[in-house]
Amino acid sequence: MKTPKLTEVLERVESWPADTQNELAELVLELDAGLRDGEYQPTPEELAGIDRGLRAAAEGRFASEQEVEAAFAKFRTR
Repeated sequence: MKTPKLTEVLERVESWPADTQNELAELVLELDAGLRDGEYQPTPEELAGIDRGLRAAAEGRFASEQEVEAAFAKFRTR
């Protein structure tokens, strides 16, 4: 069973370049492995990103509403 949202995404992915499709497939396989194993293990790069985010939060550094909106706007136009 596929959700309507997943069906829409898969249809869009078919028009992506092969290397981008392969990158998505790798991400999905990582998610699937985490579901099968019952616990997701982040990569060292992901852990470093989490640490950066936690430090920024502890220092009170957050994106403004305008910065957040600008980031989302980039993805809405794709």
